[in-house]
Amino acid sequence: MASNKKILLLGKIDHAHSQWSSLDDIAETIVPKARDRAEFIEECKSGAFDDVFCAYRTLASEAITGRIDEELVSVLPKSLKFLCHNGSGYDQIDPEACTRHDIRVSNVPTAVDDATADVNLFLIIGALRNFNQGMVQLREGNWLNGVPLGHDPEGKTLGVLGLGGIGRALKKRTDAFDMKVIYHNRKRLSPDLENGAEYVSFGDLLSKSDVISLNLPLNSATRHIISTQEFAKMKDGVVIVNTARGAVMDEDALVQALASGKVRSCGLDVFEEEPKVHPGLLSNPSVMLIPHMGTHTYETRTAMECWVIDNLRSAISMGKLKSPIPEQTGM
Repeated sequence: MASNKKILLLGKIDHAHSQWSSLDDIAETIVPKARDRAEFIEECKSGAFDDVFCAYRTLASEAITGRIDEELVSVLPKSLKFLCHNGSGYDQIDPEACTRHDIRVSNVPTAVDDATADVNLFLIIGALRNFNQGMVQLREGNWLNGVPLGHDPEGKTLGVLGLGGIGRALKKRTDAFDMKVIYHNRKRLSPDLENGAEYVSFGDLLSKSDVISLNLPLNSATRHIISTQEFAKMKDGVVIVNTARGAVMDEDALVQALASGKVRSCGLDVFEEEPKVHPGLLSNPSVMLIPHMGTHTYETRTAMECWVIDNLRSAISMGKLKSPIPEQTGM
């Protein structure tokens, strides 16, 4: 017998259709008609979503709802108790606003690790070896004209800012290149999670790394954590890779650091104002750019959708989430 629980579908299911259909036995799906934030707020106020118990949210649905902040949460139905986000990063959601309104939030913390770490490694090797410059010259019919020699990864010190799931998956991959891995987190990890990585201060990571990989979540404390002062502390000719969120690094400061030679090259999968890319990055052949493709595989996107569906099923059946966000641990 189907329950009277209702799921608000914010976005769409692209791959895990059979898994989504399996929820029909325990819930009813409600799809908003709104086309933008103003319309969505009015639809909320109209009572269209009354009795909704949980919501499935994709990053793309931000085009309709905007940021999940106090303004939006305050008009959501009081019946909404669970917000299941399809993504590892959830900077588009205000955890404090959700907590104030007794809405529990989940993310997809590990399904993204391997695919993102693969892209991470691709950008590191490409930036070290000047592959982007080579590809540009090749397409212009110039072969290797003017492409400077690159650098081998072997023996280089890789500084990982944020040794979470993706950072640890990256370390496993760079071990094959005999890179020395140092890391900085808010708190030191246990030895088994470190797996040979050396814990250092933030300042030491900046000054000792040949390659810096940004793998930390975006929040008020990490926005522009890498900016002009941080670049000044780095080695001359450092390589920087970012597969986290664009705004953890100040792009204006990065462009200046590239122009001065402080940063020799970088690899970016994420940008401050996606899909807009800073013109100073677009025009620089030393920069490897890809359009947020960290999880852009069929297998990973399917696994992410299945993870969110498992969160929904757990919320409906047991009143708890499989992977609550850290800010709500114990809620």
